[in-house]
Amino acid sequence: MITGQSREILEQEVKPLVMEFLRERGLSLSQEKTQIVHINDGFDFLGFNFRKYHGKLLIKPSRASIDHVRNEAKAVLHKGQHAYQAEMIRTLNPILRGWGNYFRHVVSKVIFQELDQAIWRLTWNWARRRHPQKSRRWVKERYFPRQGNRKWTFSDGQHTLVSLAYIPIRRHVLVRSRANPYNPKHSEYWERGVRSNVLPHLLVRSLYL
Repeated sequence: MITGQSREILEQEVKPLVMEFLRERGLSLSQEKTQIVHINDGFDFLGFNFRKYHGKLLIKPSRASIDHVRNEAKAVLHKGQHAYQAEMIRTLNPILRGWGNYFRHVVSKVIFQELDQAIWRLTWNWARRRHPQKSRRWVKERYFPRQGNRKWTFSDGQHTLVSLAYIPIRRHVLVRSRANPYNPKHSEYWERGVRSNVLPHLLVRSLYL
């Protein structure tokens, strides 16, 4: 991903340099995947969507990423129509938890809530298809018991489906580029960051190694 002040700079100066750099190594740019777009129109990169809204840059999960995890959950439930509820939960939880942890550092809270609603609908349809002769109330009490303040949890009492909305959003903090964790002059900065729990875990670990 390369940024520039104008389309002309990217097309006439940057792109030829990149193409020449790759050509020397026997590589070439993909014409289908290489795009030049305005930041106000936005673009997708590594599953994220980058776009400015009224001058403010917001990074969100891309629509393709959202559709992918929803379709993956749908496929699991469709394939496991006759499986036990616990098996479905054990299969879905790593998918949902991994996806949520990947996107928890960007603007994802509303999207997490919307996906929870979509996943709930999929699990509800899964449960209803298993017992077409049972009432909605019976299905609700059998597969969606209340847990604390949550009235609709897909759970069998021992296993509970992950809720994306409960994954905390944690913004990445820009670390001072000149702050060296091994330099005593910067020890106060790093200790303050560790106490406030705002520095990335990798950097915190390096401080104590």
